[in-house]
Amino acid sequence: MFDEAEAQRALEDNFAPWVLALRPRVVAVGTGRAELRIPITPELARVGGIVSGQALAALADTSMVIATAAHFGALRPVATTNLDTQFLRPGSGDSVLCRAEVVRAGKALVFARAVLIAEPAGKDIATATATFFVP
Repeated sequence: MFDEAEAQRALEDNFAPWVLALRPRVVAVGTGRAELRIPITPELARVGGIVSGQALAALADTSMVIATAAHFGALRPVATTNLDTQFLRPGSGDSVLCRAEVVRAGKALVFARAVLIAEPAGKDIATATATFFVP
């Protein structure tokens, strides 16, 4: 069963060190969905304490990959072929929660979407969609 603990292990064992430097934590997984959280730290913030767009895009992509793994029941190699991120408002606070889900999974392509939420304000700060190739 692909639960939160297995998802966290898959994340730590398979993702690049710079992604892990964001300190992502898997907080929930279910069939075709995942929720990950990163703390907003000085290393991720730009002027004014606002979390950088690069960190948000990386969190969205990573969360959607974990949602894809939850769909398959295990982490499988996928390649991001498209990542589209819309930044809605500046992100600040303690952390960012990303809720990701698989929209459709075919034999070779998986389509996913994500919403990124600033905590504790609870405001959406970005949305993203991605397409993954499954070799």
